[in-house]
Amino acid sequence: MGFGESTRGHHLTGFSVQEAFDAYEAVRHRLPQTRSTELSYRQADTLEDIAHEFDVFLLDAFGVLNIGDTAIPETPDRVRSLTAAGKRVLVVSNAAGFPHATLMEKYNMLGYDFAPQDVITSRATLLSELNGQSDLHWGLMAAPSAGLRDLEGLKLSYLEDDPKPYETVDGFLLIGSAVWTEARQAMLEATLQERPRPVLVGNPDIVAPREYGFSKEPGLYAHRLADRTGVAPQFFGKPFANIYDLAFQCLGHIDKSRVLMVGDSLHTDILGAREAGIASALISGYGFFAGHDVKAAIIKAGIVPNFVVSRP
Repeated sequence: MGFGESTRGHHLTGFSVQEAFDAYEAVRHRLPQTRSTELSYRQADTLEDIAHEFDVFLLDAFGVLNIGDTAIPETPDRVRSLTAAGKRVLVVSNAAGFPHATLMEKYNMLGYDFAPQDVITSRATLLSELNGQSDLHWGLMAAPSAGLRDLEGLKLSYLEDDPKPYETVDGFLLIGSAVWTEARQAMLEATLQERPRPVLVGNPDIVAPREYGFSKEPGLYAHRLADRTGVAPQFFGKPFANIYDLAFQCLGHIDKSRVLMVGDSLHTDILGAREAGIASALISGYGFFAGHDVKAAIIKAGIVPNFVVSRP
């Protein structure tokens, strides 16, 4: 999941865990087509139990590092102990709605000490694709309060309640949905039906688990507009290979068999790891599946992690 904001300002879906799972299953045709028919994974209490098997840990943020504005208990110490043992620890997060500097400030506040280059986000993945496209005018789904740091080189117009930008821009960037509305979604779908243009999605998450339920994320709206307009969005972030490619560029020459992706979501973290050809660990006690039995979900999805770990 992307980095956890407070629930305030987010529209909650009202989804149960089962309904959130079903929403991902309904769009499997747009996700990497990796399925496993063999249900075989190992269980562990914490990452410490399997640390000797890996040199590199790629950590999702929400559900692994934090829930909302609170660090998951003992996880800052776990990250420090992994680093002290000589492990390389990176964050790999669908956190498109935040400028990089804001993320770093939040991680520091939560007790984490990541280097800026060791935080790989779907926002950075999207921006790497847009490098050299400064001549295009983009309509932006984002919360103005988050600011435009990292995006200064792009020609942007916020997609709000004025219909004109929807009609005139060359394409659309969907990076944050905290202030998105059904009226804005209707304008976006109508303008794409009238004149199809590129839709680039900086956060493929459909939902994100918050303290009080699942919030609606950009992927939810992207899949909906694809269903209704026939425009195929281009996704940046987990479970797609582009964010893992960015992480591997950061890591340099590594043995991929010694890399572990750690996340709380089957359809983003675990599916993405399988697509990238690396091992994965599903956190079962926090985030998406907190308080629920993950075995049935793993069987139904055919997305099988190498490990199910109770807590980071």
